[in-house]
Order: sequence, then C-alpha cells, then structure tokens
Amino acid sequence: MDRRDRSLVRPYVVTDGRSQPSRNTFDLVTLVTVAANRPPATAGPEHRRIVELCSHGSLSVAEVAGHLRLPASIVKVLLGDLVDSGHILARAAVPRAWRPEPELLREVLHGLRARL
Repeated sequence: MDRRDRSLVRPYVVTDGRSQPSRNTFDLVTLVTVAANRPPATAGPEHRRIVELCSHGSLSVAEVAGHLRLPASIVKVLLGDLVDSGHILARAAVPRAWRPEPELLREVLHGLRARL
C-alpha cells in the first residue's frame, strides 16, 4: 500500500488516545446492529460511519473494521462509545449447534419406526 493512500490521522487520535473499549464485550465475530438511526451529536466521522454501515443490517466487528480500514482494536473503542450512548447493540455470534453423530440419528429413527 502506498504511503499516500493511508489516512493522515493516527488511530489513537480517532479514539482520543484510548486504547481499550469501555466494555470488554467485543470479539471479532461480535455482531453489531443500529439501535438508533442517528449518531450522537458529538460523534466523530468514524462514529457516524459505523452507524451508517450498521443501518443496513448486522455486521461483525471485523467487517466494520474492514469497511473503515481501521484496526479492530480501534473499532472496538468506537463501538464501545456507541453502545454506551445507546446507538449500537452488540451481541455475540450464535455458536455452532452441536450435531449428533449420524449413527445416533439412525438408531432414533429405527426406534421410532419400530413403535409405529
């Protein structure tokens, strides 16, 4: 990537020097959704962009970071601000469901057929 393509604003400036989110609830696969369509009046451009991105549906933290071209650690701080202000809702991704072994399913099927 060419140096001229990079933002002139350093990531720590975007977060006012903060390196940790106000809450530790964000993982790369945490899904974020808009709770209020308007960002806070005091929001910076990155906060407004996050609300705009998420207004079309849920996105993961990794997707938001990719769209903003910012490190995920910085995006987590920004998302923490928006969660605290009530503009974004965060929820953990749905874990993979446990799948029973095919042999167990066959045995259940045979047992049901035997009863009918």
